[in-house]
Amino acid sequence: MKKRESVRHIMADEPVVLHLNDGLGQAEKLFKKHRVRHLPVVSGAKIVGILSMTDLARISFVDSYDPHDFTIDTSVYSMFTLEQIMVRKPNCIPDTATIKEAAEIFLDADFHALPVVDKKDNLLGIVTTTDLIKYLLEQY
Repeated sequence: MKKRESVRHIMADEPVVLHLNDGLGQAEKLFKKHRVRHLPVVSGAKIVGILSMTDLARISFVDSYDPHDFTIDTSVYSMFTLEQIMVRKPNCIPDTATIKEAAEIFLDADFHALPVVDKKDNLLGIVTTTDLIKYLLEQY
């Protein structure tokens, strides 16, 4: 296992994103279509938030909670905006960080996704705990 391997090696470098003016219905569509659990929220190229599937499910009674086939009472979408539900100013990791540094952050965190950013906070990718586990399994 390489000790100084860059987080760029395991990140999704073309993440599915939400734009700040997108609605919650759009978020649900993207979660289902792309089978992801975290959507970075951007304004232009800059990261301004992150929305997880759990955040969206939390605002409604969920009929079933299969991570890829959930049904939300969409009437709540008119009661909330993306900005109200998303996590603002999420923890991010610089593209110069190592996989080990990402693992150390996840070890103490209550979240499972880290947007990867450049020095200007432009979104470059996203790394999740699943990406990290896949990488570790490849090592064995």
